[in-house]
This record gives sequence, C-alpha cells and structure tokens, in this order.
Amino acid sequence: MITVKYKTNIHCNSCIKSITPVLNNLDNVDFWKVDLEHPDKILEVTLDDHKKEDILNAVSNAGFKITEM
Repeated sequence: MITVKYKTNIHCNSCIKSITPVLNNLDNVDFWKVDLEHPDKILEVTLDDHKKEDILNAVSNAGFKITEM
C-alpha cells in the first residue's frame, strides 16, 4: 500500500459529495480524505497498488484540478 497526496480544487462539501462515488468506485483505493482547511485542499489517498494515474484520471474526469505533491 502507498499513500499519495494531491493538491486539488475540491473546496467544499458539495465538491466532496460529487467526488465520493468517483473515488469509492476505484478498485485500488483503500481510503481517501480531503483537507478542506488546508490552502491547497489536499486529497490524501491510500492505494493498494502504484496506479496513481487512476486517481489523476478519475478526479480530472470528474471536473476537478489535481496535481501530485
């Protein structure tokens, strides 16, 4: 397992509601959370494997900006 952090523009509870089904449906995601208090709106994801591109693609396709830290 690996944990990866990303800078995002997920900035509110409505955004989290939108992204929840996207991240929950990824097979390699064990855990995720967004720190809305952090200025960079950090998305922290724990993965079963090293397929970080799955996270980048899923979040981008949902309409959010995402950059690995």
